[in-house]
Amino acid sequence: MSIQIGDRVPDGTLAEFIETATETCAIGPNNFQVADQVKGKTIALFAVPGAFTPTCSAKHLPGFVELADQLKAKGVDEIWCVAVNDPFVMGAWGRDQRVDGRVRMLADGSAAWTKQLGLELDLTARGMGVRSQRYSALLVDGVVKQLNVEQGGQFEVSDAKTILNQVG
Repeated sequence: MSIQIGDRVPDGTLAEFIETATETCAIGPNNFQVADQVKGKTIALFAVPGAFTPTCSAKHLPGFVELADQLKAKGVDEIWCVAVNDPFVMGAWGRDQRVDGRVRMLADGSAAWTKQLGLELDLTARGMGVRSQRYSALLVDGVVKQLNVEQGGQFEVSDAKTILNQVG
């Protein structure tokens, strides 16, 4: 059973590769608790089967980077890209796509959080292991307000424009 509109997202740990050290984050991979990160925020979340994969790199992530300012103007505090990859790969993909802080590139390296959501995708037969389904969601204070899960191999409902139209 996968997460539904109206459900609170489960807590879990996601990792982010931090490019510039701050008082609270060192350079390199940093772990974050989902429950702490969603508290009091509106988050446009999207998940992809893998970093550097064709649809993800050509359409999905670029759409959210392109519409980041419009999403934030409509009240979105953060945009999260989640993939079952390690934080080094997510950091490199973010640099390659010139994300520049507009989207948080969050790694769910072992698919633990993705499995808690019930949105995993078993691509073991194709040599890719367990990944995430392609989806987008609007979270408000940790509660799912919108959820757009793609059917196998599609890219029709989880794009940035759909979430932009669903905000507020």
